[in-house]
Amino acid sequence: MNNKVKFEQYAAMLRRWSEKMNLVAPSTLKDIETRHFADSAQLADVLPRDANIIDLGSGAGFPGVVLAILGWRVTCIESIGKKVAFLNDVKTNLALDNLTIYHGRVEDFIAKTPVNAGNTIFTARAFAPLVKILDYVFKTKCRLFLLKGREIEAEVKEAKKKYSFDYDLIPSKTGDGFIIIIQKHR
Repeated sequence: MNNKVKFEQYAAMLRRWSEKMNLVAPSTLKDIETRHFADSAQLADVLPRDANIIDLGSGAGFPGVVLAILGWRVTCIESIGKKVAFLNDVKTNLALDNLTIYHGRVEDFIAKTPVNAGNTIFTARAFAPLVKILDYVFKTKCRLFLLKGREIEAEVKEAKKKYSFDYDLIPSKTGDGFIIIIQKHR
């Protein structure tokens, strides 16, 4: 099954499951392709091809499932059982052997999973403020590629009160947000 078909099936599953539970804002279901898929897929332009992706608080699979469809090895971390069931259904129906679903909290995953800082990258979209994300992952020294909103400068300012890190901001191609890349933190 090619990627176009996988994205079509993913969109259909998202619409079907959203009738039973709140996966994404109902107003965004009319424009899944741009609002969710293209927004998540813009990370593909900046992520190293050999990276292992750990997607924090995956929810309906953004950006984790999108990146798995595009060929990355991805672990989606999600604590809500109904969303885990959705992600497992997507994994099975789209035959995504490169996708792992972890049912649990981010801090538990990080506490018990050895992480190779060399080629592991954390991603997230609509998960938590930057300082909270850094609270979870700072000690791993892994890089972060995060999809954030227009308030990112305020989030950076707040995070800099607690953490020292270098970052780059790339304007979003799909909205008024940004990709923030944090490659060195100390």
